[in-house]
Amino acid sequence: MTPDLSLHPTIDPARSDLREPAPRATRAAFMAEDDKAMLRAARDLTKGLGEAKPGIYWPDMLVSAGVGYAAIAAAILSQNLAVQIATGLVAALALYRALMFIHELTHIHRDALPGFRTGWNLLVGIPLLTPSFMYEGVHTIHHKRTQYGTPEDPEYLPLALMKPWSLPLFVLVAILAPVALIIRAAVLVPLGALIPAVRTFTWERFSALSINPDFRRRPPEGDFVDRVRWQEAGVFVWSWCLIASVFVIGWQPLAIALAILSLTAVLNQLRTLVAHLWENEGEPMTVTAQFLDSVNVPPPGLAAEIWAPVGLRYHALHHLMPSMPYHDLPEAHRRLARELGTGSTYEGANHPGMLVLVGRIAKSTMGKKAA
Repeated sequence: MTPDLSLHPTIDPARSDLREPAPRATRAAFMAEDDKAMLRAARDLTKGLGEAKPGIYWPDMLVSAGVGYAAIAAAILSQNLAVQIATGLVAALALYRALMFIHELTHIHRDALPGFRTGWNLLVGIPLLTPSFMYEGVHTIHHKRTQYGTPEDPEYLPLALMKPWSLPLFVLVAILAPVALIIRAAVLVPLGALIPAVRTFTWERFSALSINPDFRRRPPEGDFVDRVRWQEAGVFVWSWCLIASVFVIGWQPLAIALAILSLTAVLNQLRTLVAHLWENEGEPMTVTAQFLDSVNVPPPGLAAEIWAPVGLRYHALHHLMPSMPYHDLPEAHRRLARELGTGSTYEGANHPGMLVLVGRIAKSTMGKKAA
């Protein structure tokens, strides 16, 4: 029986034998021209999806944060090392999930979830010294058609084309993130209030969740200025509360909390390492090329739901539909995978898991070493 190609518009009809596995779609093949059939399918097949639901966002965020803080408290109060390790791991994973809602805040419409941005900042962003302004206005650059994967992209480095030592360094530097955030909030922010040059330096280089060391952030504008001010005030006050706690209850509680948050930062850095294939050398890309340079790790595996929570296991799909709420991404993926099928361009962004992806990037860097 001959397959009905109308159901698989992104399968190449010129293939001589459709029974043979199709070559995997790659970024390089779509640098100049989009797969318009896939883009149309993404638009047409996801009708009825796309509404951010408060009944999902609020409970998910609140439970994640609540479990995380309770587990940190248990780790601090326990005298048993095994209990400390177990509760510390639970805390790191729960707070990691709560923190990843910062990604949703950059994409959802400002009126979609009344109060959610403020609530998240008060419960998660400020306590973890990572308020939403550090991602808002930055992450959207990563999605711009002409800037993704270029030197102007704050969230892109050609990691697969760099030296082998760059990968472990990329991950291990995240261990220092909690201490760096305290220094930023407790020292650089108040100094910046007094010294304009420090304020400019801090804003341009240390006020964005960016992995591109050459990225310089532009000054805030409009209503965003007020949001930055109150969030900066919040992290300043909280950072000094953390420092003062050492003189009140000793250094161990803060050390345990920082160790847990370091683990959270490392988890996020590992996820970032496999969010893309990192194979672009700076050229502008089509939407399809950006999609294929990004990564989906769809079911049936469950591990990706832990290390890529809040819809981030569908990161390539997210680059096709950035405004799609995280809770609708699984259904959007099912529709596209079912309709476009095996051998489609869409399938080219699907990968089996973190270890395979890390191995692929590591192999690429070793090739560069040999070259």
